[in-house]
Amino acid sequence: MPHTRPRLSTDEMRQLALEAARSILIDDGPQAVTLMAVAKRINRTHANILHHFGSAGELRRAMAEMMTGRIIVEISEKVVEARQTEGDMREIVDITFDAFEKQGMAALMSWMILSGEHEGLAPILDAVHNLVEELGEYRGAPLRQITQMLVLTALGEGMIGGPIAAALEVPRETARATLAHQLRIMRGW
Repeated sequence: MPHTRPRLSTDEMRQLALEAARSILIDDGPQAVTLMAVAKRINRTHANILHHFGSAGELRRAMAEMMTGRIIVEISEKVVEARQTEGDMREIVDITFDAFEKQGMAALMSWMILSGEHEGLAPILDAVHNLVEELGEYRGAPLRQITQMLVLTALGEGMIGGPIAAALEVPRETARATLAHQLRIMRGW
């Protein structure tokens, strides 16, 4: 008797493929996120994945949008909480750094830039812009400058933080702690 795969709705199929792509990104890097690799990971055909995304670039763009959406929600919640409790910026730094380092956002963004897939950055940049607009200024803190410093530092840390920390013989934690301290000063509490 032939083995049949369950039929999935378009949304279910896209979500399954995006989760597989994210897993491949974390495990093997952005260059490994191909239509064929995703198809193999979820036991589907290349044509099936192509049908749902159109190209590997669109798959990576959709994955970036999904990942960014999740990260933005988490960061937004922490910023609102920090504002209410005058909490520490360190949690926001850690969430952002983890997204870039452990969840593969730094590798994905760097790969998109270096491979010329600049349109893939649009969902990430739009999400950051929209978050800053949504959160608005608070007690005169320069939110745009804080966000720029946070994102650029997290990107650099995610790309080369380990080797730089080793070369300088400082704990890997140093960049996070230093940035959290600087952001506390910038935000004024």
